[in-house]
Amino acid sequence: MIELTAGDGHRFSAYRADPDGMPKGAVVVIQDRFGINPQIRKVTDEFAAKGYLAIAPALFDSVKADVALGYDEGGLAEGANLMQQVGTDRAIGDIQETVDAVKSAGKVTVVGYGWGGYLAYVSANRVSGVACTVGYYGGGIVDDYREKRKVPTLLHFGEADPLTPLEQVSQFRSHRPDVSAFSYPGAAHAFNCDDRDSYHDEAAKAALARTLVWISQYVEGQPPIALKNAGAYAQAKVEKKKKKKEGADDLEPPMD
Repeated sequence: MIELTAGDGHRFSAYRADPDGMPKGAVVVIQDRFGINPQIRKVTDEFAAKGYLAIAPALFDSVKADVALGYDEGGLAEGANLMQQVGTDRAIGDIQETVDAVKSAGKVTVVGYGWGGYLAYVSANRVSGVACTVGYYGGGIVDDYREKRKVPTLLHFGEADPLTPLEQVSQFRSHRPDVSAFSYPGAAHAFNCDDRDSYHDEAAKAALARTLVWISQYVEGQPPIALKNAGAYAQAKVEKKKKKKEGADDLEPPMD
């Protein structure tokens, strides 16, 4: 755990996992309503194992420190209450500070789950210095369709999620064709969390594969393609232009 300071002066903690060797970029992992619990730490570690500096800010710290809730009714209720107290604006401010703290590692992406999925979606337009965003089953996303995303945005939804019915996802796609929104048959809400009964192995693996390709494309970028003899070809063009310029005074005006 490390400590960060937001723009308004309040301090909050973050769970940071470093890769072996030079990072390929940075992944900011945004929690669900359960705080920085073992699941979020595990996800953060997994991104670090893929070669990224990964960090998960504790977004509840401004209200209550060291929150790591379980998935029972008590955890759901307390998490919902903390979400309301923190609010979107404060959370986005802490995400911005987290992005700024890791941008020295390279390009940065924001990946979120549940409440964090919605915040990742919002981050595409409100957090500076982000190369792309990824949101998993974020409540409220389908209702926030009017504004085009400023950076590439990838979304994952379960087709059996009662909180975000497939019909609403389809309508969202028609409104926001600039967003890559995938849905997974048989998957419910929180299908990526293997600590819950809602875990759906096939959907989780498919979503992760798409997420890693997305991050690789926009955070790492594609290496330049070295064309054979490109340097010699370019030099020949330069020399040819020079010869034409040097002999320009000896040429007759062009004929019509």
